[in-house]
Amino acid sequence: MKIGSIGIVCALSLAFSAWAGQSADRPVLPVIPAPMEYMVDSGYFYFTPATTIGVECESQLQLASRFVALLGHTAGFLPGVEVGAPEADVQFTTVASMADEAYRLSVTTGHVAIEASGDAGFFYALQTLRQLLPSVIEGGEPIARNLCRIPVMTINDAPRFGYRGLMLDVSRFFIPKADVLKIIEVASMLKINKLHLHLVDDNGWRIEIKKYPRLTRVGAWRVKRDEPFPNRRNQEPGEEATEGGFYTQDDIREIVRYAADRQIEVIPEIEMPAHTNSSLAAYPQLACPVEDRFIGVLPGIGGKNSEIVYCAGNDSVFTFLEDVIDEVVELFPSKYIHLGGDEASKVNWARCPKCQARMKAEHIEHIEELQSYFMTRMSNYVRSKGKEVMGWDELTNSTLPEGAIIYGWQGMGKAALKAAEQGHRFIMTPARILYLIRYQGPQWFEPVTYFGNNTLKDVYLYEPVQKDWKPAYESLLMGVQASMWTEFCSSAADVEYQLFPRLLALADVAWAQKGTKDWPAFLSRLDRVLPHVETLGMTCARSMYNIDHKVTPEKKRLRVMLSCIRPDVEIHYTCDGTEPTIASPRYDDSFTVDASTCVKAATFAQGVQMGKTLTLDLQWNLATGKPVIASNENSYVLTNGVRGSLRHTDSEWTGWYDQDASFVLDLGKKTPVSEVSLGCITNSGMAVHKPAVIRLSVSNDKKNYRQIGEIVYTPEEIFANRTAVEDALFDNLDVKTRYLRFEVKNPGVCPKGDVREGQKIWMYFDEVIVK
Repeated sequence: MKIGSIGIVCALSLAFSAWAGQSADRPVLPVIPAPMEYMVDSGYFYFTPATTIGVECESQLQLASRFVALLGHTAGFLPGVEVGAPEADVQFTTVASMADEAYRLSVTTGHVAIEASGDAGFFYALQTLRQLLPSVIEGGEPIARNLCRIPVMTINDAPRFGYRGLMLDVSRFFIPKADVLKIIEVASMLKINKLHLHLVDDNGWRIEIKKYPRLTRVGAWRVKRDEPFPNRRNQEPGEEATEGGFYTQDDIREIVRYAADRQIEVIPEIEMPAHTNSSLAAYPQLACPVEDRFIGVLPGIGGKNSEIVYCAGNDSVFTFLEDVIDEVVELFPSKYIHLGGDEASKVNWARCPKCQARMKAEHIEHIEELQSYFMTRMSNYVRSKGKEVMGWDELTNSTLPEGAIIYGWQGMGKAALKAAEQGHRFIMTPARILYLIRYQGPQWFEPVTYFGNNTLKDVYLYEPVQKDWKPAYESLLMGVQASMWTEFCSSAADVEYQLFPRLLALADVAWAQKGTKDWPAFLSRLDRVLPHVETLGMTCARSMYNIDHKVTPEKKRLRVMLSCIRPDVEIHYTCDGTEPTIASPRYDDSFTVDASTCVKAATFAQGVQMGKTLTLDLQWNLATGKPVIASNENSYVLTNGVRGSLRHTDSEWTGWYDQDASFVLDLGKKTPVSEVSLGCITNSGMAVHKPAVIRLSVSNDKKNYRQIGEIVYTPEEIFANRTAVEDALFDNLDVKTRYLRFEVKNPGVCPKGDVREGQKIWMYFDEVIVK
């Protein structure tokens, strides 16, 4: 959602007060990413109709003209731009000795001097000036001329990393060209200089290849499925595919040209040998001949169909891919081509006669080395075209292709260090921090996706160079990248919501110097720059204003803890179910409750509510607040009075993976019990299922237990394709007991035909309710 007028006013008020509150010699300059060195003085330089801009050449003229057009949109005037005007008010000067992307700005009340060694530096200087002007210059309401000003200052700036990237997955959700261009515009304002386009995956082939028209005629389209991505069943033979799209070669040229004008290099990714169901749907003869399943473009994860990959023993596969690379090379002037190489199943290769013959002919003893053969062969072809090869960190599982640049993505990206150990350059895009598909705030408020949280603060505080690295690793680190996977997106607005404002934090990580992180100062800069992003039409999340909670049992009571990643807001709350206001009690420390209570809380700044209202409907029963004896450290959620949501990673579920579960509830004393229930969740797409069996036993000495109930679920009940919360109920009980023991049997693996066929199973539980 957009901040809206009230939110913008409040955000600007926060930013200006934070800026003004700094010491006079070091105010926070409201720019993202943070400049390397700067000094702000009193006074302003004003842009007026009489302002002149002097440039040295045609390329500088284009840069300056695009900048002054911003003023023309809203201020109603265009400063004059002229080649060779030494007396101009704003002067571009080339200094060949400066680093490639560095720039210097010197602003007085009467003059602006911009120095750089080339177009990149001049462009970035202008982006700094752009952010210092009011956000309405991006196309909002008309602006008063006396606000067209920038502070008197000097800036000496250069990036920490040469590679400052954003990956856009346009395969799993096809992002229309106009929206890609809009994202490029904002990314360039943030001094991001690489756009990695994930053009190919199981879910869609997005680039026109003239020699192989079926790639887009067939491979660009999937069947419509309304379920979340992991729950979608595969296409059936004869079923019409209607969802998708692709970029024509003219579209690609326009994207590349638009990005280049904004100092962004577009890097294409053509996945191989896996994540290729889209191309194999078009040309199934490129799969292993042992594959007898119907191959369609996958609408979701694909289950066992994701095992279908290119045949490594078929020379026609390499001819096809070389032809594709030939056309890609002509479309993308980038020095790099990304060849993927991740998550490649070897199931078919192990039983394919062609692949086995290839291994014998090439003296390959281990099947992982067959992938190395595949990737090395294609890498050599790419290198013959004068390009450098990039790939995901699974390439380190076997012999690396010569000169390959590795993207560290798994977990914290440490697999990339295996490549660095061999002298290969690498880029960090760790899933645990920089995969923007993950939840960006308290999950109760967020659109459904999967895995855990990568908050704005997590991204900002990420330091790519770890203390335990060998010194040589840092010299091989090219930079960092945020990766925006789109399988849970159904509109461009969904993509934008996941990108912003986290992309602003990534920009700071990529550009700002090591050891300069300051979270409160970043927020004050964010509040000034984010309105620029929104005025450009971006949908921005407000997750940073939402409240995290933790409710823990404590001596038959519940302790309620609230927090927000923004330290500059107040939390106000109520305990009677009414909506909180600025007049409600302010949250300063945790508090306890001992009966059913509806807690509501929200963040406020300058008297305005900033985040969504958190509702904790704490419902009391005989188990609430009582201790649970279990090996699982999260078992406290079983008696904390809070029911979990449909997101099994929302912190209110405790899970057991591929194992049976056992836990004991201590009621504290002998207590009459007539009914017991246990909250269970099913999320078929993530292999989260109900147990096969739940047994309930009772004891008064915690040694001798007597079984009083058993619930058995059929495979049909366990594996129905759905996302749902269901309680396992033991009723009509008539016992008096202190201890309740739950013994829960895991159902094993997902059966044949399931969307997660063959996967091991998670069981999650949220609340034990005893009456």
